[in-house]
Amino acid sequence: MTKYLLISLGAILGANARYLVGVWFADRGWATFPWGTLTANLTGAFILSFFLTLTTERLVADPNYRFLVAVGFCGSYTTFSSLTYETFTQWGTNGWWPAVLNLMGSMLLGMLAVLAGVIAARMI
Repeated sequence: MTKYLLISLGAILGANARYLVGVWFADRGWATFPWGTLTANLTGAFILSFFLTLTTERLVADPNYRFLVAVGFCGSYTTFSSLTYETFTQWGTNGWWPAVLNLMGSMLLGMLAVLAGVIAARMI
């Protein structure tokens, strides 16, 4: 039962963090491109890779923290379904270039965010 509570708590925090990232960009008038989703995916990739590398290679951590951070928080914070839908919408609304930019930006920069998270955790 504990793992489900940890997943739920992490998911509540992750979903609200994701919402706030989207609001931050929308409040600045940057809603024509899905900057919130891109930012959530990149920072989520960094957080997940940093956390998992740190707790598997550098620190001894209670396995329950994986439920809280990796499954709960990162699972609800990152937004693959939003990424794919918004990419499709970009294609239909603004043409193929913004759609490709969004998709490739998330994938390529996401890999760099994972690499940065692993390196940062290994430096500790």
